[in-house]
Amino acid sequence: MATVLLIGLGACGNGPSSPTVPQLAGSGGAHPSAGARTTDDNPNAVAGDASAARRAKLHTAAQCIRQHGAPNYQDPVLTADGYVYTDDVSLRDLSDDQLTVITNACQELIHAANFAMRDQGPPPPALIAAGVKSAQCMRANGLPNFKDPTVNSHFTPGKGFSLTSDEVPPGGKENPILQRAVQACRPILDAESAASSLGSLGHA
Repeated sequence: MATVLLIGLGACGNGPSSPTVPQLAGSGGAHPSAGARTTDDNPNAVAGDASAARRAKLHTAAQCIRQHGAPNYQDPVLTADGYVYTDDVSLRDLSDDQLTVITNACQELIHAANFAMRDQGPPPPALIAAGVKSAQCMRANGLPNFKDPTVNSHFTPGKGFSLTSDEVPPGGKENPILQRAVQACRPILDAESAASSLGSLGHA
């Protein structure tokens, strides 16, 4: 599998994405009924319980995560069909030791809410459509290897879709063609970023 990179095209963030890349089944026209990964691998990617009771459990788990080292961690988003999206970005600057503290303190609450702190549900159709527009613009501006995202594509809430290593030109972010393309496509990339926000995902 190709290495997945998040180069912050849809937003100004830096750093690699989570190494866990969801492998999901279904078409881009609607949420898939279930993910190809098991619930143990990524419970967020499987349609399920969308009850108020589960939402309360997600809130309680998020409170624990905030209290044990990630004060800015937002409550996970629970959609009407039971998918979960999480605030992965707020965990990026934490060390392995800090994440271990959170996991040890909150694992029972996380398990009770049936979610994973850093994984995501499948990208909804509105986000995929926004990502396709971004890819089309980047291809039109000198980057022919940009692929249209699908329901299988990895993304980070608030950042948009990640890129595989074969999509990134030599030199990465410093490549002048990439920089010009990002400038030309900025409004479209910003729309993708907005479509990937937790607020947007909650209404998808």
